[in-house]
Amino acid sequence: MNPQAKLIFTSSLLLGTTITISSNHWIMAWTGLEINTLAILPLISKSHHPRAIEAATKYFLVQAAASTLILFSSMTNAWQTGQWDIAQLTYPTSCLILTTAIAMKLGLVPFHFWFPEVLQGTSLTTGLLLSTAMKFPPIVLLFMTSQSLNPTLLTTMAILSAALGGWMGLNQTQTRKILAFSSISHLGWMAIIVIYSPKLALLNFYLYTLMTTAVFLALNSINTLKLSTLMTTWTKTPALSAALMLALLSLAGLPPLTGFLPKWLIIEELTKQGMAPTATIIALLSLLSLFFYLRLAYCATITLPPHTTNHMKQWHTNKPTNILVAILSMMSITLLPISPMILTIV
Repeated sequence: MNPQAKLIFTSSLLLGTTITISSNHWIMAWTGLEINTLAILPLISKSHHPRAIEAATKYFLVQAAASTLILFSSMTNAWQTGQWDIAQLTYPTSCLILTTAIAMKLGLVPFHFWFPEVLQGTSLTTGLLLSTAMKFPPIVLLFMTSQSLNPTLLTTMAILSAALGGWMGLNQTQTRKILAFSSISHLGWMAIIVIYSPKLALLNFYLYTLMTTAVFLALNSINTLKLSTLMTTWTKTPALSAALMLALLSLAGLPPLTGFLPKWLIIEELTKQGMAPTATIIALLSLLSLFFYLRLAYCATITLPPHTTNHMKQWHTNKPTNILVAILSMMSITLLPISPMILTIV
């Protein structure tokens, strides 16, 4: 893609996100979301492959429908209450429609079908943008309207997301699809806590973004799209394979690593709110995700004996690992001990 065009689309992404997260008026928030959608479409379809065009079409249709619902929800609320302010969403029907619209934007169950398919049709770098940057404006809208949302609907969608995100990722062999289902599962954790502790949901999102970026960039630098190729990358970059394994276990939420922090805090907060059964269910459902993270981690660090494979062996390279990948991998592994400091900042 032309560098000037790439610069324009990336700037538009930043502009759209900034407009949405800094607006108080529903029309401005909707405008920012639309700019975001239109800016990411050329980045999804830049390879001109039929799968990429299909992914861009699916993404456009779903996001357009969700944006329409957001506009409809805000107009209904303004009609009933005379308020266009984002924080003044009080009409129950509007709250219900908005919860549905944001679930579509994010890819929460039962509106998750588009996300794995779109991610599978894009490159790893665009997939990273879709999994992190494009989720930020809808998460901020959830944060701003958290007091008005329907708790029963959101909790139900959150538990279903954690269940299906883990369950459907079990038999996948494509790394992008596995990361898509991982994203759906993590969104379930964010959605379940956003009503009771919005700041905790944002902290979860930030840490999820950090860990997912580390995994995506590591996979991108070793150019891995399938589990079968992941198994032969230890010969190419042994240190990066080890870092990737630890970043994946951190995403799974295993205790000594960064990913344990949001899960621990969310379970604690749910228990304080008298929702111990819900906390138990979502903690047990995270075991499903743990299985496919362990599978990925196992594939990343397995040392295969020489055998005849139908793809080329990737031999050791002297190319240094990208410094950004190194920093993000370290952060996604080692932030748990400084959690008290993180909590004072949040």
